[in-house]
Amino acid sequence: MDATIAPASGLADRVGFYACLAAPEALGALTSGQVAGCEAILAACVGWPASWTAYALATAYHETAHTLKPVRERGSGDRDHDGRDDYLAKYDSGPLAAQLGNTPQADGDGVRYAGRGYVQLTGHANYLKAGQKLGVDLVGQPDLALDPAVAAKVMRFGMEAGWFTGKRLADYLPPGWNAGAVQFAQARRIINGQDCASLIAGYASKFQAALAAGLWRP
Repeated sequence: MDATIAPASGLADRVGFYACLAAPEALGALTSGQVAGCEAILAACVGWPASWTAYALATAYHETAHTLKPVRERGSGDRDHDGRDDYLAKYDSGPLAAQLGNTPQADGDGVRYAGRGYVQLTGHANYLKAGQKLGVDLVGQPDLALDPAVAAKVMRFGMEAGWFTGKRLADYLPPGWNAGAVQFAQARRIINGQDCASLIAGYASKFQAALAAGLWRP
């Protein structure tokens, strides 16, 4: 195959994409870890319009404190010495645990199915649903949700189908090329209300410009 032939979908010009992101007014030069994260997310988002892909990248950039590496939800420690993390115990028993599909007993489900990934996949029911969609045993091996390729696919399908809050990308972003700052800000409702919505919208606009420079093809 001729290496000069552009791919049918995805980035046609990776140099252009990363050069655009590296500009001082954008994100600056990315580390190798950040590049690896971008690549995992870009691979998962093939077939999506640029605005959706840009918002996935921006969401991961924000949720991982700019590292673009899947993260595990942090607890607070066991200060009351009951054998459970004080913060994650809220997922272990009670109404929230039931909502998430965890067992009603205080048996460690809160830690086992705590949040993981580029966005925080949380609870037995959500690990089961995501695992079935991806063909991966996330219930038996929840740490697989920290694998970049798996985490990126969880984010893709979750944002597309409304797994996280019931809101979907299609509710806010256009199926064509560009989305504006207001649309990107509203899209935060897919993940977490309007928390840091304007900040993430700014990241999304920068990623969208980089996708244009990289000749992104759905």
